[in-house]
Amino acid sequence: MSPSIEARQLSKSYGQFAALTKLDLKIQGTKCVGFLGPNGAGKTTTMKILAGLIRATEGTALINGVDVAKDKRGALASCSTLIETPEIYPSLTPKEALSMLCEIRGVPRGERNKRIDEALARVKMSEWENKKVGGFSKGMKQRVNVASTLLSDPEVIILDEPSTGLDPRGMSEVRDIVMSLKDRLVFMSSHLLAEVTEVCQEVAMIDHGKLLVYDTIENVTGKFAGGGNAVEIGFAGGVDEPLRLRVSKLQGVSSATRSNDRHLIVKFDHAAVTQDKLLELVAGLKAGALTFAPASGLEDAYLSLIKETL
Repeated sequence: MSPSIEARQLSKSYGQFAALTKLDLKIQGTKCVGFLGPNGAGKTTTMKILAGLIRATEGTALINGVDVAKDKRGALASCSTLIETPEIYPSLTPKEALSMLCEIRGVPRGERNKRIDEALARVKMSEWENKKVGGFSKGMKQRVNVASTLLSDPEVIILDEPSTGLDPRGMSEVRDIVMSLKDRLVFMSSHLLAEVTEVCQEVAMIDHGKLLVYDTIENVTGKFAGGGNAVEIGFAGGVDEPLRLRVSKLQGVSSATRSNDRHLIVKFDHAAVTQDKLLELVAGLKAGALTFAPASGLEDAYLSLIKETL
């Protein structure tokens, strides 16, 4: 049977706040699926429920057909997760840290060294296996974190924004690792739409705790990416709400949406302003714009489907 992840009418409330509302999503087969949505949309909540870290208020979460709430051990036996950004004890080496995880996860003692060596080789950290983690870069630490998800040879891997906080080299390293895992079912949340386009075959978009679409990237962009021009603008000092509003009020701009903490996806009417003129207007804001490039089809689809979330 092929690996699968399923949410059936999944809801999660914190008091009066609904983080998830009757989410229905079924993913099956070996592939990488991107999980997209603005901050607060419910992505991490969904992943924590699937990982058994929190319980749903209503509904059912299943891994390979096994109910996570009723049989957590059985559901997660063939699943590994990397939720948010765990820290590794700085005094440990990668081999020591992974050995400790093998013991916790019940990997047979006779198989541990082989599993650790294979995992470190896959993330290209073999030469660092006996160096203390405290001297590693963020990208190197994240590669060790990803290696930890491979120790039990899982069929399903859940990754929560694995590239967050990394420099371009670190992002590239993690992206290459994820691309090498296409023999598994990888469910990966991200704010980096270009990364999702490169790495994933399918995409699920969520907003305000509700699923908006789940389909192949080709189908999503074909259905929702038309009708407008879009550019992605990166700012040195990050994007706050006042800056987003200033950009949204520029001539010809129909919407400005944060794709992550440092980038805006700006949709504009080409009849009212050319791309060159828009670049000139953005530069005139003197807000530290560093990059200005056409948005991909997935970014255009994201703009069409997801409105600014406060």
